[in-house]
Amino acid sequence: MTIKAIIFDVDGTLADTENAHRKSFNKAFAESGLDWNWDVALYDKLLKVTGGKERIKYYVENWLPDFKKPADYDGFVKNLHAVKTGHYTAMLRGGAIPLRPGIKQLIEDARKAGIRLAIATTTTPENVSALLEVGLGKDWAKNFDANGCGDIVPHKKPAPDIYNWVLNELKLAPQDCIALEDSNNGLRSALAAGIKTYVTTNPYTHRQDFAEAAAVFDDLSDLANFYRVTGLHI
Repeated sequence: MTIKAIIFDVDGTLADTENAHRKSFNKAFAESGLDWNWDVALYDKLLKVTGGKERIKYYVENWLPDFKKPADYDGFVKNLHAVKTGHYTAMLRGGAIPLRPGIKQLIEDARKAGIRLAIATTTTPENVSALLEVGLGKDWAKNFDANGCGDIVPHKKPAPDIYNWVLNELKLAPQDCIALEDSNNGLRSALAAGIKTYVTTNPYTHRQDFAEAAAVFDDLSDLANFYRVTGLHI
């Protein structure tokens, strides 16, 4: 198989971001006068839901049955998530969340080999930009031919919508691409779009079911092995 494009997830794949997200949610809760606190064990459970706003609603529905929702509940959640995003992007721009081992080199190698790159994530455009500006430089966007993120599709992972959107932008068939994910939700999303998927695990996802992945890696520090397993000609 000749691979024409690599499609990257972001959170947990390009960088170990989940703990920073958790801390940013807690800062937003405190700043908003809420006594909510998401510890590591709870956040691990909340990660079954993709999307920050969706995760807040899932928490309220399942852990706070007596919470009195404000009249504009959607607005309340949207504002709370915006405050969280502000804290998170500040951490990113401060250099507190580096790219995972092997990621920058993989991007550079793929570009030199003429392999196209794209992003398929549920995180916000602001989060993607802040992370990759620090990791790849201010002109980071020139590396990617499609940047699928945030709320541009109606259904988030594990639905295939974001991958289908990226494939349409790239004008490529699923069999021309591979996806790089870190979670079961991401794996299911990419597979549902017909894309062969490789997984690089992180502390929050290493116990998840990846039986349907083409291969699973702890990280990409050994790129020679990744190229061998995936068949990438770089």
